[in-house]
Amino acid sequence: MDSKHQHTAISTAGLLIALGIIYGDIGTSPLYVMKAVVPGIIDPVLVYGGISCVLWTLTLQTTIKYVLLTLNADNNGEGGIFSLYALVRRRAGWLTVPAIVGGAALLADGVITPPISVSSAVEGLEAIYPNIPTVPIVIGILLLLFLLQSFGTQIVGKAFGPIMLLWFSMLAVLGVSWIVQHPGILQAANPYYAYDLLVNYPGGFWLLGAVFLCTTGAEALYSDLGHCGKGNIRISWTFVKLCLLLNYFGQGAWLLEHQGQQLNGRNPFYELMPHWFLIIGIGIATIAAVIASQALITGSFTLVAEAIRLNMWPKVKLNYPTDVKGQLFVPSMNRLLLFGCIGVVLYFQRSEHMEAAYGLAITLTMLMTTLLLTVWLRSKRVPMAAIALFVLLYGSIEGSFLIANLIKFPHGGWVSLAIGAALVSVMYVWLRAFYIKKRLTEFVKIEPYIESLKNLSDDESIPKYSTHLVFMTSAERASEIESKIIYSIFQKRPKRADIYWFVHVDTTDEPYTMEYKVSELAKDDVFRITFRLGFRVEQRINLYFRKVVEDLVRNKEVDITSRYESLSKQHVTGDFRFVVLEKYLSVDNDFPTMEKLVMQAYFYIKQFIASEDKYFGLDTSSVKVEKVPLVIAPVRDVALKRIS
Repeated sequence: MDSKHQHTAISTAGLLIALGIIYGDIGTSPLYVMKAVVPGIIDPVLVYGGISCVLWTLTLQTTIKYVLLTLNADNNGEGGIFSLYALVRRRAGWLTVPAIVGGAALLADGVITPPISVSSAVEGLEAIYPNIPTVPIVIGILLLLFLLQSFGTQIVGKAFGPIMLLWFSMLAVLGVSWIVQHPGILQAANPYYAYDLLVNYPGGFWLLGAVFLCTTGAEALYSDLGHCGKGNIRISWTFVKLCLLLNYFGQGAWLLEHQGQQLNGRNPFYELMPHWFLIIGIGIATIAAVIASQALITGSFTLVAEAIRLNMWPKVKLNYPTDVKGQLFVPSMNRLLLFGCIGVVLYFQRSEHMEAAYGLAITLTMLMTTLLLTVWLRSKRVPMAAIALFVLLYGSIEGSFLIANLIKFPHGGWVSLAIGAALVSVMYVWLRAFYIKKRLTEFVKIEPYIESLKNLSDDESIPKYSTHLVFMTSAERASEIESKIIYSIFQKRPKRADIYWFVHVDTTDEPYTMEYKVSELAKDDVFRITFRLGFRVEQRINLYFRKVVEDLVRNKEVDITSRYESLSKQHVTGDFRFVVLEKYLSVDNDFPTMEKLVMQAYFYIKQFIASEDKYFGLDTSSVKVEKVPLVIAPVRDVALKRIS
């Protein structure tokens, strides 16, 4: 089956997986949207207008923009803002800005989604036990959820689909049970009610900030494209959207039954349930909220792994707890998200307070996706009139959502923006430092040193450093090598070896490329291996290198038997030793203030993360990390005077 067909193929299992993985965030939105839209006295204009806004937001934003348009911008079947950036980044240098801002904002919102989803669900218990303390329960659930991450989500993931099918079916049944009692609510499908609320109702426009909460999961839907395929997403969305709308209209019907009354902290979602069903409904809602949180945590891990390979994030340790393609665990990100989520719960206490912080950051992500998507549409030679219409429509919609969400800033919106700004800073520093280091790394032609390497290999007056000596190199051209590596081999401490290997890793714009190329620079003595790995491929260089060497031995291209006489007779394989050069900031520097600040921030962050050998998956027992000075710009004029 060709890859294109796989991305669009539809199956029952695929539809069920899509329900479990993709719709957690958007699927739990009925827990808090109408509660945010109607905060005080129940007014029919608010109810009809609010439901109408929700319907048309889900239609224009989620269905048309994401499900129909954005899913077409797949990078070999993978989606998400970084996959989209990888598709268009060669068209303009400034596109790194929307990618960084969008990625950071998506991660920032990931800190608020688990607390608001779980809190909204658990607070339903107050309808049965009015004085129950919900904060400790919410923190307990979040703690358990984050502790389970290191084991992988393969087993739990299989149960997600059926549970979410039950959840959406429950939403639909509860909604219909109230729509039949007040069918007049169906008039809210008329877009005039949305217009009337936003234009004529006092303060109506600012309610867009609350309405926007119904579509916050649309970005996650695009990010999970690779897990389910666009065919399964499009079919399952039809069912999900219908269930969501039935529930929203049902909540509207309940609100109209109680117009003129104060909500007084009651949640319209739980009011749809008969009293005997409450405890069951709360249980299902809590599990659905945990699934929503799980999907977001998994998405955050994927996002960080992609950012690392695009040189936008520190090379932190990545674990792969199961054999499932694309499933990974990032311990450092798991800790950051856990502390962030607990901090949000302790700071805001209640879900209605979290609503103020929620949505502001994700609006930025959606705007950045619109920007990148516009460039992608141009690359596909879509008529300019259609592109202009797209920009005008979604620039207006998302611009309005952003302005309406800005009212949340003093009430908690600053929290998500502060987290987003911190993440943007890290991404900016890392990307800028990568280019500074690249500019300052001196490369030399390897050809003039080949004879010297062969002579060093044969020089028995120097103790043998290793049978096989492997250097990680960043030189993109096979004919070049870092001058620091030459210095390390010949001058720092002469490193005599039987075979020298230079290994380079090239990250491709395709997600799952796994290719390698071998260049024999000197017969039986010097080899270069270039790995071409996709931006979603695990960097297990130790394993890949061993596989390449095995292939070379099988093809009789290299002999890895130990060249010590006594061991050679017994056909013992020679030892392998990796050398990783780790740069540090030299004191002999005189450079621009901005670059100085960037590099100081870069090295400050670097001290808190694992060394590069762990990121590359090298066996630490056979790795030597050598520190080399990074001289940005040596001080040229030294006012030194000789005296007699």
